[in-house]
Amino acid sequence: MPQTPDLHNRDNHKSHDDHDERIERSLGAGERYARQTLFTGIGHAGQERISQGRVLIVGCGALGTVLANNLARAGVGLLRIADRDYIEGNNLQRQILYDEEDVRRGLPKAIAAANRLRQVNHLITVEPLVTDITAENIEEALEGVDLALDGTDNFETRYLLNDACVKLGIPWVYSGVIASYGVTMTVQPHETTCLRCVFPERPLPGTTPTCDTAGVLNGIVGAIAGIASTEALKLLVGSEKLARGMTWVDLWENTFERIELPRQEDCPACGRGEYEYLDAPLEDSGTALCGRNAVQVRPSHAISGTLDLAALAERLAPVGTVASNGFLLRLQVDGYDLTLFPDARAIIKGTDDTAVARSLYAKYVGM
Repeated sequence: MPQTPDLHNRDNHKSHDDHDERIERSLGAGERYARQTLFTGIGHAGQERISQGRVLIVGCGALGTVLANNLARAGVGLLRIADRDYIEGNNLQRQILYDEEDVRRGLPKAIAAANRLRQVNHLITVEPLVTDITAENIEEALEGVDLALDGTDNFETRYLLNDACVKLGIPWVYSGVIASYGVTMTVQPHETTCLRCVFPERPLPGTTPTCDTAGVLNGIVGAIAGIASTEALKLLVGSEKLARGMTWVDLWENTFERIELPRQEDCPACGRGEYEYLDAPLEDSGTALCGRNAVQVRPSHAISGTLDLAALAERLAPVGTVASNGFLLRLQVDGYDLTLFPDARAIIKGTDDTAVARSLYAKYVGM
């Protein structure tokens, strides 16, 4: 007896196929970026430029994760993410690309971020760099990119990034957050003010708060990263609407201010072409002490002055066990022993990894 075709199953298969096709179509560039291309400042031509854009993000903590997330979803063609750190539980309050399983696995931030971003957008390329950005490797990290974004947590790397970008003529966006306030500034080398025009000398270690001593609200991270990532899109599409000067936001105090800052013709970096942070010898930054499971961290020679050990001891008291005798300060925290000297040197026991030691120094002293 001839079998009757199973029209119901055939219809079901067709329905599933149509559903899968609709999903795949929605994940393509046309529908994915539809709301972005409707915006007249971008349009289809601008979206094409974004899709061809190549961006370096230095640091993938609080700011870096939001910057990377925004640009990945916007469709930036290549994101190169450099970070020296690994994920800890206290990161989850504000570092939006990570979850509890990342902490359990002890993943490097750059790797975990790349894994997540590839799930967010399969149309882009993500290059993770698990490395400490130094004078030795920053130009290689910048190779081939259209712009760079600051997601760092220390001034040492920011001044280095400023030197390298000014030298190479690569635009970059400076950003920083602490407590409830944040700041961002777009730098176009030799056209706008650069970081050293605004702050000719790097702040002394121990004189500025860090997230680990003053805390940080996750809302200010999103606010500053939202401004900075939008500036990045403007740069990629060639918009003339770039913010001029430095933008300050304090969400707790409800303040928003933009200060237009003129470029300084005698600026060491963009004025005179002197790149002292880029030219600083790497060995000044951190040296493993053989056989001692310790690293000596010595801030760049560009810093002069001394640490106020008494003030630093008071600031670090809530963080760990602190002892100071006027000649040195010792901080015991998280299984590490940091010994700080008035000349800003530190010997950090408990690791022979210079990147880990530098990260600890940045956390508790500031760089």
